[in-house]
Amino acid sequence: MQSPDGLPKNIVLIGLMGCGKTTIGRKLQGMLGYPMVDTDQLIEEKAGMTIPEIFARRGEQSFRELESAVLNELSAPNAPRRIIATGGGIIGRKHNRRLLSSLGYVVWLQAPVDVILQRTARNRDRPLLQTDNPREKIEKLLIERSPLYHQIADLELETAGLETEEIACGILESARYHFAAKP
Repeated sequence: MQSPDGLPKNIVLIGLMGCGKTTIGRKLQGMLGYPMVDTDQLIEEKAGMTIPEIFARRGEQSFRELESAVLNELSAPNAPRRIIATGGGIIGRKHNRRLLSSLGYVVWLQAPVDVILQRTARNRDRPLLQTDNPREKIEKLLIERSPLYHQIADLELETAGLETEEIACGILESARYHFAAKP
C-alpha cells in the first residue's frame, strides 16, 4: 500500500458534503501529480444522469448501489495511484468502509455545521439538502455518520479557517509519518 516515496498508494478523502473534499483533492492532485477521481462524478458518468436525477428517478437506494459499484471498480488490483474524493454517504455500507480502508490513507475532512451550510447553500445538486430545514438535516447526518467516518479515518482534520495549501501539506506530512512509523 506504500510506495518508495513514503506515501500510500492512494489518498482517500471522506466527510460530509461541503467539507472540502473536491477542493482539497484538486490541491493534492496538483502537488503530487496523481490523477484525482470523484466518486460522485464517476456515478453520474456510469448512470448517464446527474445525482439529483438518480435520486428523483431511481431513489437513494439505487444511488447507494451505484456508489458501491464505483468503489469496487476503484479497488481493482494494479490501479494507478490516485486522490479519491468520495461522496459523504459512501461510508454507510460496511463493505464500502472495508474497501475505503484498503485503498490507502483515509482522511476525514470536517467542518462546523455553519460552514457546511454556507458552502452548500447555493448548490441545488445536493438531494439530501432539498428540505425545509437543511441545518437539521446536516446535524442529523453528522450524528449518524461521524462514528463511521471515525472508524476508518487515518487522519481527522478540521478544514474551517485553514487555507487549502495548509490542509494539503498537512495531509501529505501526516501520510508520510503514518507510513514511516508502520513496521
